[in-house]
Amino acid sequence: MKRRLEFALAWLSLKFLELLPRAAARAFGSFVARLAYTLRPPLRRAGLINLRIAFPDWTDARRRRLLRDLARHLGWMAAELVHLHDLDRTTIDRVVIPDGFENFAAAHNRGKGVLYLTGHMGAWELGPPAQALFGFPLHFLVRPLDNPRVDALVNRYRCFSGNVPVDKTNSVRTVIRVLRSGGAVGILFDLNALPGEGVFVDFFGVPACTTKGLARLALQTDAAVVPSYCYWDRDLRKYRLRFEPALDLVRTGDLDADVRANTQRFTRVIEDFARCHPDQWLWIHKRFKTRPPGQPPIY
Repeated sequence: MKRRLEFALAWLSLKFLELLPRAAARAFGSFVARLAYTLRPPLRRAGLINLRIAFPDWTDARRRRLLRDLARHLGWMAAELVHLHDLDRTTIDRVVIPDGFENFAAAHNRGKGVLYLTGHMGAWELGPPAQALFGFPLHFLVRPLDNPRVDALVNRYRCFSGNVPVDKTNSVRTVIRVLRSGGAVGILFDLNALPGEGVFVDFFGVPACTTKGLARLALQTDAAVVPSYCYWDRDLRKYRLRFEPALDLVRTGDLDADVRANTQRFTRVIEDFARCHPDQWLWIHKRFKTRPPGQPPIY
């Protein structure tokens, strides 16, 4: 019942955000996100634990301030997403500017497809539709939301500019087909993985079970792996859609070792972003939930 109510409130909030002007929607989105954060003690606990691991020299007061800032960013992202359909290719730069596009172009021109290494960094829901408005739509892996009505609404926002969602539970053949046609696929890489789906790599000095799918796909297809994220630039008062240079893959001929080495390299990208923009990474996710055998739970 509680879960059903949460989805109903999420659907109503998104629909209401559509009715508001952009500035008002950002303010309302920030209010709702901070309220949700306040009313969910498990989110606060997970956030504090993660920040104690990542920044042991910080005070808890500083960590709590950062988590409130994170909630504000999440509310802004929701507001921007529902208003993105008001923009087109000639006006998208009012909200989002591309940065490092030459890195994406170089990777795309290899002709073997592009795998976007991304995560819950900055405004992760805003980057893919903005990129499509810049003229380069992509496929992206998603897990359908538990509520079909909310799932349909969110996918409408995500896909209005030409992007295509791919159910991550049955994605491998689709992804390989897209890459072989020279397309691009975005993969959220920074979630906790189950033991059979991931490998343990270092994340802020702690073993974190991390999906090995991205490394396997890259090694199998030779697609370029391009770190990409859309984050709030305080100086510009806009979102910056950043494309980093494609990463060089480790290839020793030992598949298991190569998967682990590349997964570690990819994870370092996420950690570097979280250190550089600590108020724009999803600390409230239980990133260390899966533990190595014999180690006690963290949360």
